Amino acid sequence: MADKVKLRSSDQQMFEVEEEVAFQSLTVKNMSEDTGLDAPIPLPNVSSKILAKVIEYCKYHVDAEKKADDKPSKTEEEIKTWDTDFVKVDQSTLFELILAANYLNIKSLLDLTCLTVANMIKGKTPEEIRKTFNIVNDFTPEEEEEVRKENQWAFE
Repeated sequence: MADKVKLRSSDQQMFEVEEEVAFQSLTVKNMSEDTGLDAPIPLPNVSSKILAKVIEYCKYHVDAEKKADDKPSKTEEEIKTWDTDFVKVDQSTLFELILAANYLNIKSLLDLTCLTVANMIKGKTPEEIRKTFNIVNDFTPEEEEEVRKENQWAFE
């Protein structure tokens, strides 16, 4: 049986996870090497709601990479479809996943979540982007005109 790693979220919820799944996070892997696996690893920057999602992602990807008859148990297409569905969450959750993936040092999850945000922005005007992300335009009309002149290439 694989060793288990205990993770403690910012709201003090405990998660017991297989070592292989937990070590998808380089942060967790490094912390466990420093402290051992006996005590829970505190993750003060990750809530239980987001940690549960991160564990779901890591578990799926560990299972997907397991070999059966010399080939991965999931095809690239199956993984891509699952990843696409995984990031179909509200904006707040998506941004929390980005922060967690960055803090936990899970490159594949960080790439996936950032790509999702990039796709939300792609092809949109600054006004549409502001509306999508609820950003208040604090430029005066003069300042906005100056920015447009300085960055003419971006508006062509």
